Amino acid sequence: MLKGQAVQAVGAMSGTSLDGVDVAQITTDGVTISGFGPSAYREYSAAERAMLRSGLGQWPDQVSDALVELIETVHADALQAFDEAEIIGFHGQTLAHDPKNKGTHQAGDGQILADVLQKPVVWDFRSADVKLGGEGAPLAPFYHFALAKYIKADAPLAMLNLGGVGNITWIDPRFEKPEEPGALLAFDTGPANAPLNDLMQDRLGQSFDAEGALARTGQVSDEILGAFLADPYFYRMAPKSLDRDTFGDLSHAVKDLNDADAAATLTACIAASVVSGIDLCPAPPSRVLVTGGGRKNTTLMDMLRAGLGLPVDPIETAGLDGDMLEAQAFAYLAVRVVNGLPTSCPSTTGVGAAVGGGTLSTPRD
Repeated sequence: MLKGQAVQAVGAMSGTSLDGVDVAQITTDGVTISGFGPSAYREYSAAERAMLRSGLGQWPDQVSDALVELIETVHADALQAFDEAEIIGFHGQTLAHDPKNKGTHQAGDGQILADVLQKPVVWDFRSADVKLGGEGAPLAPFYHFALAKYIKADAPLAMLNLGGVGNITWIDPRFEKPEEPGALLAFDTGPANAPLNDLMQDRLGQSFDAEGALARTGQVSDEILGAFLADPYFYRMAPKSLDRDTFGDLSHAVKDLNDADAAATLTACIAASVVSGIDLCPAPPSRVLVTGGGRKNTTLMDMLRAGLGLPVDPIETAGLDGDMLEAQAFAYLAVRVVNGLPTSCPSTTGVGAAVGGGTLSTPRD
């Protein structure tokens, strides 16, 4: 591939919701998006999901070889069909994230994938940012900026990703580059699908609350919601980020509630954390476009609309793919890494200056 030219880039993303691997192809030069290609989804089996959950919180010296091999094998399998890929962005599986102590762990070796797939792979996107004092997350904001340009947005807007953890990117598309002061502000809003999915799995053996049906029948515990919003995290200025289980005590807090009330309370906590986060933005966004699995939870979306008083819509209303946006982001970031362009900046992760993360691995003979 030639630097500075548009290429076929493929990204693979396995998020903290632990549902499966998203793979998506885009055409990009690392600055603008020229088009979108095919995508695929490889769902984790119940046994694979349980194995991944067993590794949460583990650092490289703690995680088992079998778990790392599972992550690499599943990703290689999901990526095999993308013959046109000129570069691959491999996020790996986040098992632990502690930026205060300059630590983040995405399991999976990109060199292994490069050898298996015989294509260049960019991976380990977060470590450089964390080592330089950044939060290492969220990393999709530079791609969100490119998407705002692609849809020809002309006023500030927000893109809200509701995966395992919620994160928001406030974008002013009138700027030329994402690293310019004032162009972006990004941060994790709070827990999103992770505690709700865990509740559904532990109590009902279901992966998630489909369309928010269970939550819709329950009553929200105002006491638990109030205690949740009193957490110091919500008073910290952005940028800021979370580990999947930072709010692990939330699951304990709803243990005495019935299933419906527990689901309703967790859903209300997700929505309230986003409402709190919007107050940190430089100006109210003209609209909020929602990506990630949470956009399919109609109860959650209704809570967001009521709490924000803004247009809140699935990102599909802008002609984009909310299922594959995170995977697309790492395809885009891979091209930026190869071209020596920054992938994060002070307003997205709190890092001291614009920095390019990622390691490029090429196939060995």
